[in-house]
Amino acid sequence: MRLTKQTNYAFRILMYCSANGGQLSRVAEIAKAYGVSEPFLFKILQPLNEGGLIETVRGRNGGLRLAQDASDITLLDVVRLTEDGFSMAECFDREDADCPLVETCKLSAALREALNAFFAVLAKHSIADLAKPNDSIGFLLGLERRKEAVAAA
Repeated sequence: MRLTKQTNYAFRILMYCSANGGQLSRVAEIAKAYGVSEPFLFKILQPLNEGGLIETVRGRNGGLRLAQDASDITLLDVVRLTEDGFSMAECFDREDADCPLVETCKLSAALREALNAFFAVLAKHSIADLAKPNDSIGFLLGLERRKEAVAAA
């Protein structure tokens, strides 16, 4: 199984917001930190906003921030919002399966067990777990330089 770029950058957006300590984050700053386009990030923000993981503030001084505590947002929450489906094989969708073994094969059960194990691991980890262990995350994302600039102004 491979997660989409959308999910990968959803994690990154949430990590950025978590590392930003509750302050509003701007899409332009997040895009610059990760070297991706703003339109790509805007596309990802919609499911995160609709799913209640981020909140947006409009206007000149607007931006986005986490809508929940980072420790309450699991990686599974993010994956469920950003991934379309979890069919690991054709037999996951029995109605559309062409395999003559679909009714007796144990492959589907084994793959479901693996998928459930994957989900269980994702449910154990939060955005806070990703953003806090490394003290240099804020520096690497340019957040420390931004805070210094705001303080000097």
